[in-house]
Amino acid sequence: MSVRDALATLVARFDLPAGAEDALDAYLVLLAEDPTAPTTVTDPRRAVDEHIADALVALDLDVVRAATRVADLGAGAGVPGIPLAIALPTAHVTLVDSLERKGAFLRRAVDVTGVQNVDVVVARAEAWPAGRELHDVILARAVAPLGVLAEYAAPLLALGGSLVAWKGQPEPEEEADARYAAELLGLEVEDRRPVTPWAGAERRSLYVLRKVAPTPSRYPRREGMARKRPLRAADRPA
Repeated sequence: MSVRDALATLVARFDLPAGAEDALDAYLVLLAEDPTAPTTVTDPRRAVDEHIADALVALDLDVVRAATRVADLGAGAGVPGIPLAIALPTAHVTLVDSLERKGAFLRRAVDVTGVQNVDVVVARAEAWPAGRELHDVILARAVAPLGVLAEYAAPLLALGGSLVAWKGQPEPEEEADARYAAELLGLEVEDRRPVTPWAGAERRSLYVLRKVAPTPSRYPRREGMARKRPLRAADRPA
C-alpha cells in the first residue's frame, strides 16, 4: 500500500475533515526531509503506521473527539498532537516541549501542514502556570511512567478533563503507582483500552485518567521532582 493509499484509508477510518490527507502528507514529507526532525522514524511509509495511525487511534475515545482545549506534553516531533490537531480543527491544541530545538521543529511542522488551531510552547510541564486548569484533554506519548504523567497533567486539566496516555503492555507496578498518584492529585484511572492502531502494528494501551477533584496547590512539585521522586504505591503511608 502506498503512503497516499494508507493515508486515504486512515481518513476514511477516522472520518477526518477535508484537507486532512494533504496536511498529513505534508507532515510526513517534513519528517522525511528535515534533518532536525526529532524522531528515528522518518520513512513516510513507516511513519504512517508508527506515528499517524498511532496518534489517530485516540479518536476512538469520546473524550478526545469532544475536546476543545488540548495539550500534548513532551510533543517532540509532534505526535500525537499534530495529527490530532488536523483531525480536530475546532479544538485548540498546544504542543508543549522543554527543548527549543524541538519547539523550532514543531513550528515548522505547523507551518507546512497549514493547521490554524495549534500553538507551540517551549516549557516544562511543571513550569507552565499559564496552562493550569485550562485543558479538556492532556495527551502524552512515550514521555514518562503513568504516575509521573499524572503529576504533570493533573494541574493542567480542568475539572472533568482527562489525561490520555499511550503505553505498551500494562505493568502491574506502574498501574499501582498511577492509581496512588491519582488519589493524591484529584484524578481517577477511568479506562485502559487495548488498541492496535493498524494491522500488524504493535499492540498498546490508551490509559484515561479523569480529573474528579481539584489538584492540591502543592502539585506539581518543583521541576524534575516528579521523575526524581515519583509518587509510588510502595510509599503509601501504613
